[in-house]
Amino acid sequence: MLSELVPGSYARSNPRIEPPGAVVVVTGGARGIGAEIARQFAEAEATVWIGDVDADVAADTAGVIDGARSAVLDVTDAVSWREFVSKVLDECGRIDILVNNAGVMPVGAFLEESEATADLILDVNVRGMLNGMRAVLPSMLGEGRGHIVNIASMAGMLPLPGMVSYNASKFAAYGASLAARREYDGTGVTVSAILPAAVRTELASGADLGGVLPTVDPQDVARAVVRTVRTRAARTSVPGWVLPGWSIADLFVPESVERVARTLAGHGQALALDAAERSAYLARIARQASDHAAGGHPGGTVVDGAVVDSAGTSEVRAR
Repeated sequence: MLSELVPGSYARSNPRIEPPGAVVVVTGGARGIGAEIARQFAEAEATVWIGDVDADVAADTAGVIDGARSAVLDVTDAVSWREFVSKVLDECGRIDILVNNAGVMPVGAFLEESEATADLILDVNVRGMLNGMRAVLPSMLGEGRGHIVNIASMAGMLPLPGMVSYNASKFAAYGASLAARREYDGTGVTVSAILPAAVRTELASGADLGGVLPTVDPQDVARAVVRTVRTRAARTSVPGWVLPGWSIADLFVPESVERVARTLAGHGQALALDAAERSAYLARIARQASDHAAGGHPGGTVVDGAVVDSAGTSEVRAR
C-alpha cells in the first residue's frame, strides 16, 4: 500500500506500452494536431491509424507518414466507430493506444449560436470522445492493457467569453477523462487528458486567443501526447505551467482582481473573429456540418452548405 504513494507508481503498476510496434489510433488525424500526433508516433515506430471524416485528406496524410494507414471515421456515429475499430483489429489484432483528438471549435456570442451549432459542438467534442472510448475499451480490457488520451483543452478549466458551448464540451471531456481513469484503475487500461492552450492551427484561425492564453504549436501538443505513454499522467497542460498556474489563480485570486486581469489581457477576443482569415476553416466545417445535419441531426436544415435554424438565420458551423 505504501508503495502506491511513491511518485510514478501509477505508471509502473500498469503494463508498459512501448511506442515501437504499438498500434495507435488517432481521430481527426487528417490535419493539424492530429496529423502531427500521427507523425510523431510513426517516427517512434508505431503502427498508426488515422480516422477522419475527410477520408481523402486522411489518406493523403497517411501516405506521407511511414507506418500510417487511414480509414473514414465519423466520431459522432457509433456504427462508424464499430466499422473503423473492426478494420483495425482485423488487420492488426489489437489497439494499444487511442488518441481522441477530433473536435470542432465554433466561437462567438452565445445568443447568436444556433441550436444546430451547439449540437455539433457537443456531438463531436463530447459524444465523439465517449464513442471512441466505448469502441476500444472492450478489446483493451480483453488484452489487459491499453492507453487512451483525450485531447481536452485549457478551455476545459478556463472559461472565456464567446466560448460558452465550447467551454461546456471541453469541461465535459476533461471530467469524463478523469472519471474513466478512476473507473478503469486496476484493469491495465489508463486514461490521460491533454489540455492545450491556444494552438496555431487552422482550427484557431481568425480567433486570436493569444492575449489570455499562451500559444503553442501542434508539435508541442503531440510531444505531450506521446509522453503520456510513459508517464500515464492524469492531466497535462501545454505549456506545462498553465494548468498549475491557473489552478493557483482560481483558488487564491479574488474575482474582482481576476476580472481586471482578464480585461487587461483581452479575454473577449473570441467574440472578435477575423472572418477572412477563418474562411477556409469555415468552408470545410460548413461541408461537414451539412453532412452531419443531413444525417437526421436535429437543430437545423441545410441550405447551400449552411445551417438554417428555425428562425431562418443561416450560420456556418466551425470549431
